[in-house]
Amino acid sequence: MYKLRNLPLGGQDIIRIIDNAYIPMNEANTDYANFKKEVLAGAELQDADENVMTDAKAYVATLP
Repeated sequence: MYKLRNLPLGGQDIIRIIDNAYIPMNEANTDYANFKKEVLAGAELQDADENVMTDAKAYVATLP
């Protein structure tokens, strides 16, 4: 399970809930690639307010 976090200066990053790991939105990062793959396969994604995103697959599909 993953959660989006709003950054103070704008933008977002990702938190992997199981270990509270920060995952930068960087295509060269293997955790980021795994995040996208897992959400597209059905893993839960929460928005910054901790609500489960019903459109998580569509959101992830728009990411670089």
